[in-house]
Amino acid sequence: MNILIVTHYYPPEIGAPQARLSEMAKTWANDGHNITVLTCFPNHPTGIIPDTYKNKHYLEETIDGIKVIRTWVYATPNKGFIKKIAGHLSFMFSAVIQGHKATKNQDIIIASSPTFFSIISAYVLSRLYKTPYIFEVRDLWPAIFKELGVLKNKFILDTLERIELFLYRKAKFVVSVTESFTQDIANRGINKKKLFTVTNGVDLDRYYPKKKEQALIDELSLNNKFIVLYIGAHGISQGLSTIIDTAQELKGHASIHFLFIGEGADKENIIAKAKSYNLNNITFLPGQDKEKVTSFYSIMDVGLVPLKDIPLFKTFIPSKMFEMMGMGKPIIASVSGEAETILKKSKGALIAAPENYKEIAEQVLTLFQDKELQSTLSKNGLQYVKENYDRKMLAKKYIDTIKSLSL
Repeated sequence: MNILIVTHYYPPEIGAPQARLSEMAKTWANDGHNITVLTCFPNHPTGIIPDTYKNKHYLEETIDGIKVIRTWVYATPNKGFIKKIAGHLSFMFSAVIQGHKATKNQDIIIASSPTFFSIISAYVLSRLYKTPYIFEVRDLWPAIFKELGVLKNKFILDTLERIELFLYRKAKFVVSVTESFTQDIANRGINKKKLFTVTNGVDLDRYYPKKKEQALIDELSLNNKFIVLYIGAHGISQGLSTIIDTAQELKGHASIHFLFIGEGADKENIIAKAKSYNLNNITFLPGQDKEKVTSFYSIMDVGLVPLKDIPLFKTFIPSKMFEMMGMGKPIIASVSGEAETILKKSKGALIAAPENYKEIAEQVLTLFQDKELQSTLSKNGLQYVKENYDRKMLAKKYIDTIKSLSL
């Protein structure tokens, strides 16, 4: 099968959509499918295009045996609503104008949101070359904007939802990453027969248990520390301000240290809050290359999976929890809904209420004091993710489902 993937986000950027699409693409290519990726120049989340790609407006390259076509983008940091939208719109146009030839001779287009502006590109390309497209839903736009209070204008929200529903209806299939998303879309009148769910998972060839990298611990001056790690986006969705309150609650335990890794729109505010508390039990690091992520996972004693306490996040499943379980690490998750259900089934995590710093602190202290519990959670999580969330297995399910429903 010839498959074109249209996405705003792709490696060498790191993040959940980049990992999902690149790892699935690699599995499909290894299984004999011909994969082409249409994306923009890497710049997320800093807005800085790496030197390797600077001053280019179009590029074709090969990554892991996959043809990757990059078109122009207005590169901007992942903060500031207007600039972010401008960046998304720039790729929406360049994907069609510069990348349309990539659509020739394709059997299917898979277009991933966020953002759904890339889905508009896929729709146009689909019409242009009479190629069916799949709308892959990773976030419910514009519902997430409304829930977070980022966008309040009712006319704009209604217009965006009409576009969203139009794109669902025109898609051959709609694939979501959670059962809750699938149900939400069905409840809004989209034909259930073309909806299916393929959750996020983990590349177990990359994320697997390994010894702590002592050199990295030495470099960070974290010897003899119980390392509590948060790695990922530092945006408003994660509610990381709560984790600063957790660190404040536990500042009397000198051996417990919080390590934050990543970038995002809320990072400056988070750092400022930590400084206002005069905390010395927190280290902030910038986002790291994909190759280094497993090194940081290796040195942590427990990983944090937080989300803000809003109803829509009950439908979300943070993909980092699968990576942590793959690494054989215990988790403290301050989540509810579908993610909470999965983690309870795994028996690999302790659950706290979203944005409840006292509960999170209690869970951290529990694991700090109970090495046997740490070991039990680690083993349970690893076994569960091997059986249910192996990315290769999920990638095969994706293609098999498409074939069974027929194009």
